[in-house]
Amino acid sequence: MMDIKEVESELSKEVARAETLTELQKVKAKYLGKSGIISQAIASIKDIPQEERREYGQRVNRLKEYAEELIRGKEEEIKRSELQRKLSEEWFDLSVPLEPAVGTLHPITQTLRRIKGILVSMGFSVMEGPEIELEEYNFDLLNIPKEHPARDMQDTFYVNREGYLLRTHTSPVQIRAMLSQKPPIYMVAPGRVYRRDDDPTHSPMFHQVEGLAVDEELSFGHMKHTLENFLREFFEVEVPVRFRASYFPFTEPSAEVDIGCVICKGEGCRVCKETGWLEVMGCGMVHPAVLENCGIDPEVYQGFAFGMGVERLAMLYFGIDNIKLFFENDLRFLRQFL
Repeated sequence: MMDIKEVESELSKEVARAETLTELQKVKAKYLGKSGIISQAIASIKDIPQEERREYGQRVNRLKEYAEELIRGKEEEIKRSELQRKLSEEWFDLSVPLEPAVGTLHPITQTLRRIKGILVSMGFSVMEGPEIELEEYNFDLLNIPKEHPARDMQDTFYVNREGYLLRTHTSPVQIRAMLSQKPPIYMVAPGRVYRRDDDPTHSPMFHQVEGLAVDEELSFGHMKHTLENFLREFFEVEVPVRFRASYFPFTEPSAEVDIGCVICKGEGCRVCKETGWLEVMGCGMVHPAVLENCGIDPEVYQGFAFGMGVERLAMLYFGIDNIKLFFENDLRFLRQFL
């Protein structure tokens, strides 16, 4: 059995000697960590003879409570001491006149407004919908049944088992528009979306703008013309645009849209992986099954849809290589966008 009085004495001395939070953390790990002295003693209680186990267990638990209270008190003492040191060493001369800080819109907000402004000028209206969405609108009515492998493409945050989730795209807003309106429909849906994704070019929360057009005699050519004009207006240059065959369950045919790399002008660089092209959005003709799900006759009406990541376009437009910079609220970064 552990000598509890000796451990208590050593603990008190080591806590008293700690002068920084780092030193105190080492003491805490030594005694209360997973492999710490007190943690091991608690784990060994089961091996103590039964007639001594209860009393010894109570003493060990009291030691644990004492250690936690002692370390917590020392942590507060160190923090107070550090605060007093800063207050005495760091000061401001309030009589020095300062230039007033000028605020600005966040680069994501600027990009969103830019996208919406261009599309509204083309005749699209803006619609919004809930971020906590029904699985029916997010998947089922978009021709993505429960066992469809396309659901794996959108790693989803589920809110509960009742069919609610954080929307993985703004396509549910298109569904709500088709269920509530009769064609012709020309709308765009901007907003936040959520997926289990986290790396320098992806974030678990990001912004999308999706567009939908439903009318008589719409064709792939109408969509191609719309998107080519949008991209050239957005980037303010005559960027090359190409459409590559792709797959989305809610459109057929489907395509990915690439532009000539705006960084290297198509010569090939790290950003475009030496290809000279950058993927900027997906698109396609609305699948007849989606129109039928929303009560629209696909024999009379056709539609096209497209979707783009706002952060992706902002990164290309402003020349930013890490998506996390948008969400860190570093004023040194944000002040560049005055």
